[in-house]
Amino acid sequence: MESHNYLDTTKKVFLQYKIMAEDAMAQVTDEQLFWVPSAESNSIAVIVKHLWGNMLSRWTNFLTTDGEKDSRDRDAEFITTDITTRAQLMEKWNEGWKCFIDCLNSLKPEDLQKIVKIRAEDHTVIDALIRQMAHYSSHIGQIVYLAKAQKNEGWKSLSIPRGQSKQFNAKMMGDKK
Repeated sequence: MESHNYLDTTKKVFLQYKIMAEDAMAQVTDEQLFWVPSAESNSIAVIVKHLWGNMLSRWTNFLTTDGEKDSRDRDAEFITTDITTRAQLMEKWNEGWKCFIDCLNSLKPEDLQKIVKIRAEDHTVIDALIRQMAHYSSHIGQIVYLAKAQKNEGWKSLSIPRGQSKQFNAKMMGDKK
């Protein structure tokens, strides 16, 4: 895959995950964003705050500074007493994603093999992008799971609804013929 296509595809996939999480969060009440299923679990709000902190740390001055900034307070990301509304939560969400997407948009194909540091470890830009895709997609899966578990029967599928795989595939294959 050419470098330019790699960057375009990477951005497309990250944005698909972003939209998936937003669609899941839109289905739950404000109160449900802060619901914690057990003492060792995180709420949707905590996951959003953690992603925000990670994105600001990783993608600010991405090519020139370590991705784990001294200014980051990772432990505080798992406490949401400073965020009490959906609007505040979405402000963090959008701030983190803006930082990340702005950085991604600034990357050029020749940057992909450059070395960046994350916690003093060397990574190529490609490796760092893959690392973050795995990290973000795992947390977005948690957001979707938490939203779906709370919404239950009222859940609107974000992909192929249960029991509708054949119809979906027929539609998709019909569109390609």
